[in-house]
Amino acid sequence: MARRNAKFPKLKIPFYDDGSNDEGHYKVNTVEEKTVCDYTGFNFSDLDDMCVFEYWLLLHDAVIYGHMQTKEGKEYLNNCWRITQTSPDRSAIRKKMGRKGG
Repeated sequence: MARRNAKFPKLKIPFYDDGSNDEGHYKVNTVEEKTVCDYTGFNFSDLDDMCVFEYWLLLHDAVIYGHMQTKEGKEYLNNCWRITQTSPDRSAIRKKMGRKGG
């Protein structure tokens, strides 16, 4: 799946606390596995045979793909991205403040 010695960004599942508390009374313990199975068509036994790095890659992609299917999901991903930024978007700030320059 991935080339050896290639540098890739750390895979993190997009998440931010949007304030909704819709867990209900029960907790699903295998939601990540189900997400990967739905995305790949694999079954749970296939996941057991998989390398953990492949599993995390597929989980990462499955979560992003699932959210990209709806307008609300895209907004959620944008918010996830936004809260992880650690440096200012200077060009956007300049544009908002009416200044030119790079």
